[in-house]
Amino acid sequence: MPDALDSRRSVTHRVRVDRPSPPRRDHLELGDPPGAPDLVAVTSRYLERAGAPWFPVTGEVHYSRVPRERWSEVLGHARAGGLDSVATYVFWQAHEPAPGDFRWDGNLDLRAFVELAGRHGLDVVVRLGPWAHGEARYGGFPDWLVERGLATRTNDPAYLELVRAYYAQTVAQLDGLTHAEGGPVVGAQVDNELYDQPEHLATLRTTAEELGLRVPLWTATGWGGAQVPATLLPLYSAYADGFWEDGETEWPAFSPVHFRYSTVRDDLSVGADLREALDGVVVAPDAVPLKDDDALPYATCELGGGMHVAYHRRPLVTPDDVAALALAKVGSGSVWQGYYMYAGGTQRVGPRGTEQESHATGYPNDVPTRTYDFGAPVGEHGQVRRHHHLLRRQHLWLQADGAALAAMTTTVGGGSEEPDELRWSVRSDGHRGYVFLTTYQPARRTLPPQQGVRVAVELDDATVTVPTRPVDLPAGVSVAWPVRYPLADGLVLRSATAQVLTRIDAGRDLVVLVATDGVPVELAVDGDVAATGPVEARAEDGVTVLDLVGEPGPETVVRLRGPSGEVDVLVLDEASANRLYRLDVGGRERLVLADAPVHALDGALVVHTEDPAVTVSMLPAPRTLEVAGGDEAHLDPSGAAGPWSSWTLAVPAAGRRRVATDLHPDAPS
Repeated sequence: MPDALDSRRSVTHRVRVDRPSPPRRDHLELGDPPGAPDLVAVTSRYLERAGAPWFPVTGEVHYSRVPRERWSEVLGHARAGGLDSVATYVFWQAHEPAPGDFRWDGNLDLRAFVELAGRHGLDVVVRLGPWAHGEARYGGFPDWLVERGLATRTNDPAYLELVRAYYAQTVAQLDGLTHAEGGPVVGAQVDNELYDQPEHLATLRTTAEELGLRVPLWTATGWGGAQVPATLLPLYSAYADGFWEDGETEWPAFSPVHFRYSTVRDDLSVGADLREALDGVVVAPDAVPLKDDDALPYATCELGGGMHVAYHRRPLVTPDDVAALALAKVGSGSVWQGYYMYAGGTQRVGPRGTEQESHATGYPNDVPTRTYDFGAPVGEHGQVRRHHHLLRRQHLWLQADGAALAAMTTTVGGGSEEPDELRWSVRSDGHRGYVFLTTYQPARRTLPPQQGVRVAVELDDATVTVPTRPVDLPAGVSVAWPVRYPLADGLVLRSATAQVLTRIDAGRDLVVLVATDGVPVELAVDGDVAATGPVEARAEDGVTVLDLVGEPGPETVVRLRGPSGEVDVLVLDEASANRLYRLDVGGRERLVLADAPVHALDGALVVHTEDPAVTVSMLPAPRTLEVAGGDEAHLDPSGAAGPWSSWTLAVPAAGRRRVATDLHPDAPS
């Protein structure tokens, strides 16, 4: 780009980032006791595991709303989607439909679900209730409990006696499955969306512990200005839209802030309808959302994985909405990504009919009697949607560099309500970090492109300008560009206009980046570096700047050689990145490119195809592959392309079939 054009169109945004002070420790009643294996701890800024920062990624899956025969499929997709944990409500109404009649059979088998999650390599956060909400009838309370007229959700002795019996049954299901016992259960949430009863929340934790439940993470929902006791970690939410809003509202007032970078954690609007209708709790119109709390890490449990519908309001939350909101929260300082929902389900039918919330049971919302699909990444009937792939790209990055990212603090550089102002932030530890930029807002209020974008990040010993030359950022994109990302011994990616996706040992170090459609790829590497591949090199002030001249894709590999190390950098296009998985296949981690959704189970690759033929590519390739799952299915090698080895899987039984024709429904008035 000519210099004159640079000076006319470009704006260099500047920020100073200092090394953060060490986080506070041992001030919270959370975490494992000293000496525990795989010790989980909670500092004032992030979670730790086995002595290193830990960036959990959790998705909500309701076992009681999913047929048991599909649990493994759903959990497989969750793990393949880059999650390391799932959360699940325990609905009291499902497990004790009549007083003393506890049910843990079929798809109510909490223990079996937790064990299966562990088999898939997933930890579990158990949302114990007793009140859950989850758009369930009476918030998950059994009808018989409601009819007794007790002072529920308080420390009323009569209510606590019933809760204790229910908790005892639940805790018994988890015996031997907690983190301290080598199991997958790492956390528990008590009640849900309880705003003004901190003593009761504290009592619920104490009760569960007295009954034998020992987990390192005890949580409560913190949004809506909730009063959370010191013994619980408050978790937050963010939704792109809400079915609970007024039907005449075009776009809720709470939504825009979630597409900007902000260290404000609370959202006073989520659950406001129930606070007012059921509890009589009204937040003052001039209330200010809670600010960043220096004593607690910024953790979430309900980033909208989609959105439910009500009869008065049916929001359409798109996959791009979900992905942009999630990345905005990382750029705002989140150290725990928790999605609600990650997999949809079906409302239960109980002794008195369907168990959804409705006007008939005193709720402000009428929601569907059966579907709880929620527009989630994995749908009610197993549909794998586009945001499963978009989110997986973020999660693979968090797997690869989440430990470093969790320890980084956030500096919001810019971005007000003004649509023309660049929205950006930096997460950094003072030495390295990421620049976050976004031009994305949902279709109701789109943002314009940004021209001539550059950000100068002043670190502890240098200023890194990203990119080296201004770049135009198209409308509707969100990016996280690396600053001083370590590639290999002696090789540091000073900056890039492509995002880190993952890395793997493929015979030599392989780092995978993903380009953004419409943004030219520039890689700036510290020092004098030899590069081969589809790039043009230029030297600028001790930095080797590489401009990609070929198209990003599965075969676009740039090999870098420095004085003491070398690395391959694979630059994918977005469409290919949406097909990329990192899975344990045949005894080792491999990159998998697949035309259909896939996951791994016990070292095997499981393919969910709707087409009679699907291509699967792997890197590094296994020596052999064998197909199972039907006599008609077979596998044929497709050869190698670039670093990949490919196979064609033929599944003649797959595909669409006509099951009925010439149907004429009877539709009376």
